[in-house]
Amino acid sequence: MSLGIASGAGAGLGLARPAAPVAVDLRLYGLLDVGVLGGDASALAERAAASVAGGATLLQYREKDIADARAALARIRAIRAAVGGRVPVLINDRVDLALAAGAEGVHLGQSDLHPEEARRLLGPRAVIGLTVKTGAQADELYRLPIDYACIGGVFATTSKDNPDAPVGLDGLQRIVFRARLARGQTLPLGAIAGIDAGNAASVIRAGADGVALIGALFKGGDTEGRARDLRARIDEALAARKA
Repeated sequence: MSLGIASGAGAGLGLARPAAPVAVDLRLYGLLDVGVLGGDASALAERAAASVAGGATLLQYREKDIADARAALARIRAIRAAVGGRVPVLINDRVDLALAAGAEGVHLGQSDLHPEEARRLLGPRAVIGLTVKTGAQADELYRLPIDYACIGGVFATTSKDNPDAPVGLDGLQRIVFRARLARGQTLPLGAIAGIDAGNAASVIRAGADGVALIGALFKGGDTEGRARDLRARIDEALAARKA
C-alpha cells in the first residue's frame, strides 16, 4: 500500500503541496525511541535492520529532550546506514537533525514546528507526518502540507507520558471519519499507542491504514520475527477490509 498525498477536500484551496506525490506506507511503522530502547547506536541500528527485514515499512527516530545533538545525529546516521534506503527514516520533531542527517522527513506533534514551515525548510520531496489527537485537529488536515497523519493515543501506553485519555477504537473511528472528510481517502492514516499483535487487526478494522509501535516490535528480542508476525496480521486485516 504505497499512498500519495490526498487530492480531496483541500484541493484548490491554495495548499502548499509537494510538487510530486511522496509514497508513504504506514502498515508497520517502527518507532526507535531512545527513552525506551536506550541510546546505543549499534543496538538501535541492529533493531532497525531487523525490523525492515521482517516487513517494517517506515521508521522513526524519536528522542525527546535531546541533550547531545551530535550523539543523536550519530545514532540517526547509524540507523540510516543499517536500513540502506529500503524504507524511509523520519525524525521526531527535529527538522534540523533531519536536514543534517539527510533523513527522508519528520514527524511533528501539534506543538512542534508548523507543517508549513517544515515543508518550506525540507522541500517538496520530504515526508512530513503529523500527530492528530482529536476530531477538531482532523478537521484542519485539509489546509496542511502533510503526507500522513498518525492518530492517537488509541490505547494506554507506558512508552510516553500522555496527559490525554486514550481515544479507544470508537474514538479512532470517529477521528478517521473526520480526517477522511477533510482530506479525502488517499491521505494515509496511522494509529499509535498501546498497539500490539493482539489488537493491531482491530485497529485496522477501525479504519487505520497502519500501526506505529515501539515495545511490541522492538522489545523482547527477535525483532525480525515480531515484524513478520505483525505484518501478516496487518496485511490480513487490510485485505479483509477491502473485500
